[in-house]
Amino acid sequence: MNDPIVLEGNAAVEEFDVRKYIRLQMMPHFLCPGCGHGIALRALLWAVHELGIDKDRLAVVSGIGCAGRLSAYIDANTFHVTHGRPLAFASGLALVRPDLHVVVITGDGDCLAIGGNHFIHTCRRNLKLTCLMLNNEVYGMTGGQVSPTTSETRITTTTQLGNAEPHFDACALAAAAGAGFVGREVTHHVPKLKDVMRAALEHPGFAFVEVMSDCTEIFGRKNDMGSSPEMILRQKSEIRPSAYRDTVETPFRPNTLPTGVLMCNERPEYGAAYRQYAQTVKSAGDGKQKRG
Repeated sequence: MNDPIVLEGNAAVEEFDVRKYIRLQMMPHFLCPGCGHGIALRALLWAVHELGIDKDRLAVVSGIGCAGRLSAYIDANTFHVTHGRPLAFASGLALVRPDLHVVVITGDGDCLAIGGNHFIHTCRRNLKLTCLMLNNEVYGMTGGQVSPTTSETRITTTTQLGNAEPHFDACALAAAAGAGFVGREVTHHVPKLKDVMRAALEHPGFAFVEVMSDCTEIFGRKNDMGSSPEMILRQKSEIRPSAYRDTVETPFRPNTLPTGVLMCNERPEYGAAYRQYAQTVKSAGDGKQKRG
């Protein structure tokens, strides 16, 4: 039976079927019930489908942690690299293969703790690649330790009395470091999340998207956040601006966090600028040799 066809503008587009983009032999997946990372993966593949990106031209790089395992499920060119280094590996790949759509899937610890320096300099260079940081506020795979994005007062295995450190605003850091595109969305709003990811994939420079995800087993249970459905509904009531924000206590993430596309500029992309510079230097060198 042929796949259903839907019309998008003037073009006929096959209906999105996530099974066409994943390695079915890897099922069942390792994610805990209710984990937001699976929702984020589906949103990414949906965006890839809408843009018509050939799987042979898609390269996905990931590091260590729950987010780092997602690349293994994608039926494309995938790289599972060392902790904190996916942006470094991806930078080299994007520089030598500008024909590829290079995507990094990373976690809050992988990206902002051990990988923080790589993150800052990738933003600064503005190389053409897309970074999706799945923020569940905890080191979920390696024991439930505090991460750079853990909300204040939250209990983890290393903050038994509650977290006393201020948490990173990853999007503000990305913007300050020079990223060309910055966005944020929650896993509760899947179509909106897909749209932000699609815009990031289309951006001609470095695009950073923070995905507000949930760790239901390690983080949620330790902080009495309820069941998986209750946790994801908290995203709607406690992150998205609400008419009741001044009257309802919000013990989860603050509902003042802006979502959607937060910043987009068109400053020079590093790969193209570097290749042009290299060609200029080479041409100047060739001219000197001829005159000599």
